Formats: sequence, structure tokens, C-alpha cells
Amino acid sequence: MQGDVVEHLQMLSALGARSVTVRRAGELAAVDALVIPGGESTTMWKLAVAFDMAEPLRKRISGGMPAFGSCAGMITLADRLVDGVEGQETLGGINMTVRRNAFGRQVDSFESEVPLEGIAGPPGPAYCAVFIRAPWVEAVGGQVEVLGTERTTGRIVAVRQGPLLATSFHPELTGDLRIHELFADMVNRRS
Repeated sequence: MQGDVVEHLQMLSALGARSVTVRRAGELAAVDALVIPGGESTTMWKLAVAFDMAEPLRKRISGGMPAFGSCAGMITLADRLVDGVEGQETLGGINMTVRRNAFGRQVDSFESEVPLEGIAGPPGPAYCAVFIRAPWVEAVGGQVEVLGTERTTGRIVAVRQGPLLATSFHPELTGDLRIHELFADMVNRRS
């Protein structure tokens, strides 16, 4: 409904995955997995409510549908949110507390090398991550696997819990397919 939808579609297409956009509850029922893109989390929440998508999304995610959230998508998949706007909710699914805009405002955007656990291949184990008004993970609960931390701050920026994957950065803007490939593998293993 909002965010880096086209960029994610391009990354998945480069891996040979068949992808479609989802804007209505009926379309949600026809997909095996979901990518929740970067964008503006409060706008995304308002649109999910306005288009009657919030509860169908929660139902599919809690039912085990694989989902990957980047940046605002990470916020959306968090069970707990710090610094949300009044009335902002999340879909939940990952036992973590996320702080919105933790790395600063738009002018504070940056790139950083993020070592990733369990993700190998060229150009090496570190991932050149793009942070734009990015959240960070303040705390994780049981069953959450920390995949990456930002080198300068030591903050958690990539996690996985069962069929759910989240990054506080924008892998869809990098051209590095490794994170999308991980998600595609997660989906294929569940099929």
C-alpha cells in the first residue's frame, strides 16, 4: 500500500520468484508469503486499517505465513513499539521491542557494513546496509535469532523468528540479493 514495493519486486524477480502486489484482503489470501516494505510506518498502519487489511494480515502472520519486513516493515512485525505515534499499532509476530526512527531523521541516513550471521556469499559476510530514518531493536525475547548488529552502535538491525524475517535497513536498495535469497529459501522450505 505504501513504501518500496517496486524495489522488493525487482529483487525477488532477480531471484526467479513470482511476486505480486497485495492491496486487498482477497489478494492476501492468494499469496504464500509477504514482504512488508520500507516506507513510513504510521502511514502504512493507517492504510492497513482504512483498507481493512490489519486483521487479515495479523491472522495470516499469526497462522505461520512467512513475512519479511524491511525498515517500516520491521516496525510492523514487532510485538512491541517504542516512540510510535498515538494510536499506532503493529501486526506483531516477532518477540521484539523496536524503537521508531532510532537512528535519526532523514538527514541522518547512512550506510554501514553489517556482519550477518548465517548469510554467506559474495561480497563476503558483511552486508552494506542502507539506513533511512531506521528503527533498531531494543530487546528480543525467546526464539528470536539475532542475524546482524550495526558495527558502530552495536544495535540489533536484523532478526528472524520462525517464518518471520526483519531488517531495520533497506536491502531492496542495495542490489545485494542475499537477504531476499534468505527469505525466498525460508518460503520454499515452508511450501
